[in-house]
Amino acid sequence: MRIHAFQAGTETISGLVCFGSMFKSLGSKIILCSLVCMLLGTASGLLTVTGVTSWYATIQKPSWNPPNWIFGPVWTLLYLLMGASFAMAWHKGGQDGRRMMQLFGVQFFLNLLWSPIFFYFHQVGWALVVIAALWILLFLTILAAGRVRPLAAWFLVPYISWVSFAMLLNATIWWLNR
Repeated sequence: MRIHAFQAGTETISGLVCFGSMFKSLGSKIILCSLVCMLLGTASGLLTVTGVTSWYATIQKPSWNPPNWIFGPVWTLLYLLMGASFAMAWHKGGQDGRRMMQLFGVQFFLNLLWSPIFFYFHQVGWALVVIAALWILLFLTILAAGRVRPLAAWFLVPYISWVSFAMLLNATIWWLNR
């Protein structure tokens, strides 16, 4: 970690920690990005926990609906892999890395948006629109990740698999409850 001093107007600001220099290695970037994904995902999930325990318990679901306890472990693993994939793009940089990070940001925003739309606002149809857009952007993110590093793309395959399953579940719940 380096400490910098620079001129800001007429005042000297010393002791400013250069944030970027703290994260030069791929390993440190993977840790940071995975933690950020997990924290944001957890925050989105916490906003909707009452919807899961109340409203969601009362609606019709298919027989193949997974038990509620499975979501925590699955999303923990997915957020770790997503963070690692993003970190690889950050570490590579360049046009390919930036493109993947931009796509990742948009699809991740849709990911975070889906839970409140579905569980808090109970808008199953709109949630289906969001998850379909998420799937398309995630597919494009995987293609972009492949240009960064093939492993970055492979780390997103479990995520798109889960989103595919969730989209089918969302569509089925919409159909059963229309």
